[in-house]
Amino acid sequence: MSQRVMVVEQILNANDQLAVENQQRLEANKVFAINILASPGAGKTSLILRTIEALSGRLRLAVVEGDTAPVTIDADKVSARGIPAVQINTGGDCHLDAVMFQMALPQFDLAQLDLMIVENVGNLICPVNFRLGTHKNILIASAPEGDDKPYKYPGIYRGVDALIINKIDLLPYVTFDMDYFRRGVEMLNPGLITFPLSCRTGEGLEAWVEWLAAETQARMGDGGASDN
Repeated sequence: MSQRVMVVEQILNANDQLAVENQQRLEANKVFAINILASPGAGKTSLILRTIEALSGRLRLAVVEGDTAPVTIDADKVSARGIPAVQINTGGDCHLDAVMFQMALPQFDLAQLDLMIVENVGNLICPVNFRLGTHKNILIASAPEGDDKPYKYPGIYRGVDALIINKIDLLPYVTFDMDYFRRGVEMLNPGLITFPLSCRTGEGLEAWVEWLAAETQARMGDGGASDN
């Protein structure tokens, strides 16, 4: 068991070193990057498409799509909107890592970008443990998933910088106690900024988009460091 722990620590340390290099490369070009985490079906791609729509003409965007299979469904949706997109096939791995992200970066003209959005593999366990070099981790939870996710998956809720509660238009039709959910989140990540919204109806999207735009503008202006 101790040997296994040592090997895992070595892998994570090597990943963290590459993540620092990735972030330095982004910051040298004044690109702000976010890592979107969620379970399958929570609405990662839908959020990305709505965000692209809202920020069109304001910021220069690019998207990295992570998937366990060699498909380009989500990347094709992004590209169809005129946004540069790169698909990463993890070969079955349940997360992106800094090596994969590093391989994607040269496929973009970073000098022509302001914001890079990374859609990680749909998983509530592995992805948060592997830093990519992005500046913020964003978690999407959705009402149909249930209100117990912070209690069942505490690690990912501790490791994010913002939380989106998607599909709030379905709250009248599903069992989801918002107060219970928020108590669980607050125990793990006090003061976590949260955006209840619906990608389908557009309700609540403006607050998310304005926050993201402000974070991007701040990054472009000061080039400060971060830790994801």
